[in-house]
Amino acid sequence: MNQNKEGQKRRPIAIDLFSGAGGLSLGIESAGFEVVISIEIDPVHSAIHNYNFPNCANICRDISNVSSEELWNILNDKHINEVDLLAGGPPCQGFSQMGYRHIEDPRNKLVFEYVRVVRDIKPRYFIFENVPGIVCGKHKGFIEDLCHEFIQIGYNTIVPVLILNAADFGVAQNRSRLILLGWRKDMPKPVYPETLFEKTTANSKSREPSSLPPWLGASDVLSDLESVSVFIGKDEGISPNKLDYYGLRCNFSFDPNGVFHLCHRRTFTEKLIYGHLSSTHTEQSIVRFKNVPQGVVEPTTRLFKLHPYRPSNTLRAGTDSKRGAHTAPRPIHYSHPRCISIREAARLHSFPDWFQFHRTIWHGHRQIGNSVPPLLAKEIAQSLIGLLGYDLSKIPVDNLPPSDLGLLSLTMHQACNLFGVRKDVIGKRNRKIVH
Repeated sequence: MNQNKEGQKRRPIAIDLFSGAGGLSLGIESAGFEVVISIEIDPVHSAIHNYNFPNCANICRDISNVSSEELWNILNDKHINEVDLLAGGPPCQGFSQMGYRHIEDPRNKLVFEYVRVVRDIKPRYFIFENVPGIVCGKHKGFIEDLCHEFIQIGYNTIVPVLILNAADFGVAQNRSRLILLGWRKDMPKPVYPETLFEKTTANSKSREPSSLPPWLGASDVLSDLESVSVFIGKDEGISPNKLDYYGLRCNFSFDPNGVFHLCHRRTFTEKLIYGHLSSTHTEQSIVRFKNVPQGVVEPTTRLFKLHPYRPSNTLRAGTDSKRGAHTAPRPIHYSHPRCISIREAARLHSFPDWFQFHRTIWHGHRQIGNSVPPLLAKEIAQSLIGLLGYDLSKIPVDNLPPSDLGLLSLTMHQACNLFGVRKDVIGKRNRKIVH
């Protein structure tokens, strides 16, 4: 075991598969875990993960080409003999179009690889997250097959699986994800985290009073940025002294009462908030953005205009040109005639201001839209801490070394060279803009 029951000198150990820029990793770390390995095929995402998690061994490769032996070699080098948590969401973009597929269908390769890593690494618990459509209608048989596969390799799963909405856990975004919790048969059964916030409706007053606060609205996390001009072209950064996020001063110092207080302390060479960067818009678009009511889709661009007192719609990543898609549709700000900035999207996703993304608008929004909201991930992972025998009050927190700022602005070509991967590992961007 990795824990020291007397001094608890070590955090529980976690691995993040399909890690992206690190939303799931951040949530798991903020729950008290140590994310020691991450796997991500996209080199630009991997570079951002390296920046934000300098002590994590990031493998930039297709998971199919990562052997379990390689993972164990990394664990052994870190003197780790058991993994407490394995988490990740294999990309399943095709579930809304495809019919039922068996778990062993070659097109489900990444799901099979997830099962393979669980089988070989034998974590005490796992978190499998994915799109809600994986359990709907004609796809229902797939998740049943998947649970059966886990049983075959010595794991139980909570059935029926639940679909959790990030808005119920303090995220200012209406974003639902399927969460499948599994546990090794020698471990206690986990439970899903309890809802922390609730949706309010017009007839809420007719019900019994609730002890839960209402869902956060967009203005709850964006209002302090309203008076700060968005950058166009060059991101010069914002002094954190000007901002007040979630009712707390937005700085880079340790906040013992903050939601990320169990995260390791990052060392920053520049204490500025980056990402308040947005696109230019045509005069026609600006007029349309002004005229569309809050909380409604603008009919020409099909962009959703945020409502200040309601959660955002689901932020999406867009896809590469291999799928014929384009830049992800970004919501219109509720009080400014423009699309939201990278930092505003990050806040709607529950990322802290110190978490960094790629310096370009396209990559930055893609990384946010692809990620699991950290606060949702935190609540799920923290529900496992007690079952693992750890005391949250004794979780050690370290000071991490500064990261290379150059990782935040790499081109795809440069990132491929950094990790030694093929230049066509990720499809080229289609520059068609939706607005």
